[in-house]
Amino acid sequence: MRKIMFSVFLGALCLSATAQNTVKGIILDNNSEKPLQDVLVHVNENTVKTTNGVFLFQNLPNGKYLLVITKKGYETQKYPINLSGKTIDFGTILLYLDVLETEDLSTITISDDELNDDVSSADNISGLLQSSRDVYLKTAAFEWSSSFYKVRGLGSENGKLLINGIEMNKLYNGRPQWSNWGGLNDVLRNQELSNFLTPSSQTFGGVLGTTNINVRASAARPGSRITYSSSNRSYSNRIMASYNSGVNKNGWAFTFSAGRRFGNEGFVDATSYNANSFFASVEKKINEKHSINFTGIYAQNKRGKSSPNTQEIFDLRGIKYNAYWGFQNGEKRNSRLKRIEEPILMLNHYWTISDKTTLNTNISYQFGEIGNSRLDYNGSTFDSNSVDGNGDPYILDLDGANPDPTYYQKLPSYGLREGFSNVYEMEQEFLNNGQINWNNLYTANANANSAYVLYEDRNDDKQITVNTIFNTELSDNITFNGAINFKQLKSENFASVLDLLGGNGYLDVDVFADSFSGKQNNLLNPLHIADVGDRFKYNFNLTSSVLNAFAQAQFKYNKLDYYVSGNVSQTTHQREGLFQNGGFSKNSLGKSAAQNFTNFGVKGGLTYKITGRHLIDFNTAFISKAPTLQNTFSNSRENNNVVDNLQSEKLLSVDASYILRTPIVQAKLTGFYAKTEDATEISFFFADGIGGDNTAFVQEILSDISKKRFGAELGVEAKVTPTITLKGAANFGQYTYDNNPNLYLTTENNEDSKSAGFINGRKDLGKSNLKNYKLAVGPQRAYSVGFDYRDPDYWFFGATANHLSNTFVDVAPLTRTSNFADDGGTPFNDYDETIARQLLQQEKFNDYTIVNAVGGKSWRIGDQKYIGFFASIGNIFDTKYKSGGFEQGRNANYRQLRDDKALDKQVFGNKYWYGRGTTYFLNVNYRF
Repeated sequence: MRKIMFSVFLGALCLSATAQNTVKGIILDNNSEKPLQDVLVHVNENTVKTTNGVFLFQNLPNGKYLLVITKKGYETQKYPINLSGKTIDFGTILLYLDVLETEDLSTITISDDELNDDVSSADNISGLLQSSRDVYLKTAAFEWSSSFYKVRGLGSENGKLLINGIEMNKLYNGRPQWSNWGGLNDVLRNQELSNFLTPSSQTFGGVLGTTNINVRASAARPGSRITYSSSNRSYSNRIMASYNSGVNKNGWAFTFSAGRRFGNEGFVDATSYNANSFFASVEKKINEKHSINFTGIYAQNKRGKSSPNTQEIFDLRGIKYNAYWGFQNGEKRNSRLKRIEEPILMLNHYWTISDKTTLNTNISYQFGEIGNSRLDYNGSTFDSNSVDGNGDPYILDLDGANPDPTYYQKLPSYGLREGFSNVYEMEQEFLNNGQINWNNLYTANANANSAYVLYEDRNDDKQITVNTIFNTELSDNITFNGAINFKQLKSENFASVLDLLGGNGYLDVDVFADSFSGKQNNLLNPLHIADVGDRFKYNFNLTSSVLNAFAQAQFKYNKLDYYVSGNVSQTTHQREGLFQNGGFSKNSLGKSAAQNFTNFGVKGGLTYKITGRHLIDFNTAFISKAPTLQNTFSNSRENNNVVDNLQSEKLLSVDASYILRTPIVQAKLTGFYAKTEDATEISFFFADGIGGDNTAFVQEILSDISKKRFGAELGVEAKVTPTITLKGAANFGQYTYDNNPNLYLTTENNEDSKSAGFINGRKDLGKSNLKNYKLAVGPQRAYSVGFDYRDPDYWFFGATANHLSNTFVDVAPLTRTSNFADDGGTPFNDYDETIARQLLQQEKFNDYTIVNAVGGKSWRIGDQKYIGFFASIGNIFDTKYKSGGFEQGRNANYRQLRDDKALDKQVFGNKYWYGRGTTYFLNVNYRF
């Protein structure tokens, strides 16, 4: 009898433990009370999408769980449930529009800081467009971006940005060009995110992940929005308007948007801003299986740049000082403007082959131009009545002075070094008149060919992209993704005269060359007098084509999810010179040899669900990628030379995370490691002390570079009350050079370069001793704590304190070579290793803390109409901090650097960018 009773009890216990549960309900829009499609409903790690508003879970095990309901543009709903062998019917659940979404729309989207593409900030925050659910990434984007923080110390070329499945990363440098769709925030909000190595259904991706912006007209929420913003960051004013029709009864859907951002001055002096954006998307649903969408984007942008400055200049003029401008007729005129006009046209075909299989085929065409203006001066003309011993006309140097107000010979530090008696007067002159003197330039040009000219470095690109993306569910647990992509680019590169500044023409010569032919920028048209609109200085085409394919399988089970992915690509780069440069007469005209690269990548990962609230995630990847066009040709403006021993870059990445998800606390702790090998970097600058006291304009080619990045990331968010959320994030990273790469210099093959030890315009300097120097990638450590208060009456307020540290200056590789310790091949007899070590110590910037605050309110007016207000204040306490900087390579040897650093004020000190002081952003929108 005991055995029978024990068996019955054991059977009942087992039945209870394996009891099957059902959870169901219907989700409606709060306003229309109509069923909502494609709402994501989560129980544990199980996810379903609603059909006609209905969701249903069956065969769930017993236990305590959290039901989470999410849909873009609506407030997330959470319900704790206790499953014990019964059916839980939620009945009707109402979802409310997220009327506070203005916060994310205003602050994240496309950061205007990304537009500053100078050396300092190449790609701020690695292109985070999104307001991610990941607490750490959200903090990095909202709070740390103004400090030019880079996630895991990686640039935006390590992430992929797609629009409707079409990759937008530039072939020239691998980075997205944010200005190509700036000011269109309303229509770029529908984003599919794959953070870091996690799988994307559209592409293999990069180690920083993939963002796919879906701009299909049928995917946008119907309605209209008008927005006005005011700021003192990059622009002063922003106006945007958008409209989406929804899908009408004939299967058509339309989306239109327009925006304008403008201002005479941002936070830094004379950084004008003028941008206009237009967007149109039209979709026709042919039937239940086929849909075609056309998208057109035109986002014109013109903005003033800001200069990096030495500490001497910041001490004299402050962090808003900008050397690129001067007054002309009472108006501030910036000599360095960046202008971008690259329209994008794309056509997408969506084919729903079955309920489980889709095929998306796309074609896009991007064209237009990018221009970067600057002053040029050679102060030269020629005398056609006088000839030299070779019968060539004399080129006369009119000794035009450098118009840069921060040119080293105009600063007090130079006067002190040279022992001038008028140092005080030099300082007062810079304090009172330290800007470009446009009137002097016009006066110098008045009676002859221009000694000064304003010109533009131009890139006119035409790129076509074709791809097809295939997705299918092979079973309830297995999904397959695959794609084939082809891109082809033709890029015209040249300099064009914008303004002769009152002169009659500009002699197109290189005054630093030492022969008549060497001075000619184009031997096909010697002694060319350039007029407005003429191409001069250089003229060449770059072509590139990339064929890429990827395949991926994803597996999802109760306790374990995993994926494997691979890709293969073929890349070809080529240069075609249209000028015959006098300094490189034999290898500047015509086509270079085609550079071909075959590459592959593999990645995989798994998520182990300890319980529904505790998860372990692991990812790893090995990726090889072709060098970019930028790093293929050592001096593409003048010749066809290819970087020596050019190789594909290799990258190994590993990360592991512990994830906690409870109704109150969400947290993620990640450890990561990434190593790149065989990278190449090219720099251009004037260097003193290369082989004795010689000065030359050189191309510095650094190859076989290895870099190592490792660290930990933490993001925590705790909902301590229904209205108050505490949040924190931290990054502890160490990013360093991991080897001593090879370095060589190139310059023109002339008598000066020969005397400096160059052979045929080239000088090999062996290894640059960079191992263990820190990478200049912004703060390597960052910490943030803060809170959000969200009131049921639809107003909110939040504040954060952010501490950032371990930011380092970008070191000059040339000073870490053998050139540093010798005088044209002869070791310095006064070389002191202890002093040398001090001279070459990398500068570490001071730590700093920044406090930011945000707040806003929304009002509902009638049916489906809302007014929203958002405001943010950055750097409330006006903290001054260096956000980046670099060593000048001018002092190339021990004696020069020692003597310069011994001065009270360095002549060639490091150049810096400073972060903004206190800034604000105000946003008001009307949605109807």
